[in-house]
Amino acid sequence: MKIEVFRKSLIESNLYQSRYLGEALYYRRKLIMTIMRLWHGEVAIGKADDYEKFMIDRAAPDYGSVKGLIKLYFQRKDEEKKAHFLLVTLWDSIDSVKKFAGDNPEIAKYYPEDDEFLLEKEKYVSMYKVFYEM
Repeated sequence: MKIEVFRKSLIESNLYQSRYLGEALYYRRKLIMTIMRLWHGEVAIGKADDYEKFMIDRAAPDYGSVKGLIKLYFQRKDEEKKAHFLLVTLWDSIDSVKKFAGDNPEIAKYYPEDDEFLLEKEKYVSMYKVFYEM
């Protein structure tokens, strides 16, 4: 019963229909597509701990304030002289991504504080349609 109500509400809310990369989740083997957005940045190893704190204190609440964010993963890989940061977000629709990133969601969004940390600002993020989840 609950699954049927959930499916009906998805269809009525147009989340079941796809217009751009797809808009959904995979729920009980029913296709409801999501958008995965990946951003990468590099920071000098001496600033990596401070950047990690900045990401948690400043970026996470900003992402979390946008309706449609499903999941957020901050990841870090340290090397000898620099740390790589990978930010993976899952969104319920391309419209939700645009609420966060603007009309061209494949262009990276930066904060003024990023200038203090990042070795360079990559212009683009990668976006993928999630078509299956287990």
